[in-house]
Amino acid sequence: MAATHPKAPAARRLAQGCWSAFWDYETPKVIVVRNRRLGVVYRAVQLLILLYFVWYVFIVQKSYQDSETGPESSVITKVKGITESEHKVWDVEEYVKPPEGGSVFSIITRIEVTPFQTLGACPESIRVPNATCHSDADCTAGELDMLGNGLRTGRCVPYYHGAAKTCEMSGWCPVEDGAAVSHFLGRMAPNFTVLIKNSIHYPKFQFSKGNIAHREGDYLRRCTFEQGSDPYCPIFRLGFIVEQAGENFTELAHRGGVIGVIINWDCDLDLPASQCNPKYSFRRLDPKHIPASSGYNFRFAKYYRVNSTTTRTLIKAYGIRIDVIVHGQAGKFSLIPTIINLATALTSIGVGSFLCDWILLTFMNKNKVYSHKKFDKMVNTPDQHVGQGLPTSELPQQDSTPADPKGLAQL
Repeated sequence: MAATHPKAPAARRLAQGCWSAFWDYETPKVIVVRNRRLGVVYRAVQLLILLYFVWYVFIVQKSYQDSETGPESSVITKVKGITESEHKVWDVEEYVKPPEGGSVFSIITRIEVTPFQTLGACPESIRVPNATCHSDADCTAGELDMLGNGLRTGRCVPYYHGAAKTCEMSGWCPVEDGAAVSHFLGRMAPNFTVLIKNSIHYPKFQFSKGNIAHREGDYLRRCTFEQGSDPYCPIFRLGFIVEQAGENFTELAHRGGVIGVIINWDCDLDLPASQCNPKYSFRRLDPKHIPASSGYNFRFAKYYRVNSTTTRTLIKAYGIRIDVIVHGQAGKFSLIPTIINLATALTSIGVGSFLCDWILLTFMNKNKVYSHKKFDKMVNTPDQHVGQGLPTSELPQQDSTPADPKGLAQL
């Protein structure tokens, strides 16, 4: 028992300290420093923080709202118009690919046609690497070049025109660059009309809206889009879309390209639904300044039979691809983000006190006087007080403040 007796005062002091920490209330010391320049800095910092939260956080960013980004969206498109090439009139069914009317479609403006291709043997394209030859020894029979047009037969034959020779291949003949004929469809293409029907839904707020006005009769047959006067007529001239994207239509029609139609639905749902309107913007998406990848084209073929022989017409199509991109954000007042941002604002105002304390403790002439007034320092006492079982709160305390009769008045 004698061995455990000295531990009792220590356990009692620990218990008293725990109960004291649970029941006691601590508050920071407030010191008034009469310094005009420091006071101006303090109030200026508080004012800047207050302006930041009031103007930017709450007014511009609307942080008092609960928000939802990326609305659920559907897009239906339809193109109308006719055009002509050198020997043919083209309608929508021929120059719009694919015909389903989705958010991505192409309007063909120029084609290179290779007619009457049949399965057989003919010279390989001179554009294919390692296709040129001088004798049969330069051509390996049975070789299949992934960049070529067919299986090589092992013969070196004269090219379609000129004195060059290329390896013969077995496939669809003649190859494209040997007999292709170019046709331009873009002369009347600027007058094509494009209908973009878009509807969006924000599931969090159960809000839905479309970009077509609720009007009776043949409204869509006689209207065209105007951002100021008629924003709910989503019928655009193709020439208008290309112009708004900052492109030259003739150049774009010859080489092809990708134009993005961006529909932005930014909606403040604290306002009436009539204030939630679509905003359209247009820009080119493909890298036109990089020669290796500029322009847009694709190939397709039309098959038919002549005298029991399968024949096809190969078409390399250049066109304007339209990508309809829908995005947006909706917001509505909510108590939780409002409380969080108010608490953040009130906490951030304390940055002014931190900055002024740092200035006082670092740069002011009487920084030591301020340090002694702000911080109370506890000094160790002789061991006999501890041995007598005195609690920490009853130990002698020494204030190391210098005997400066003027104190902080000199700051």
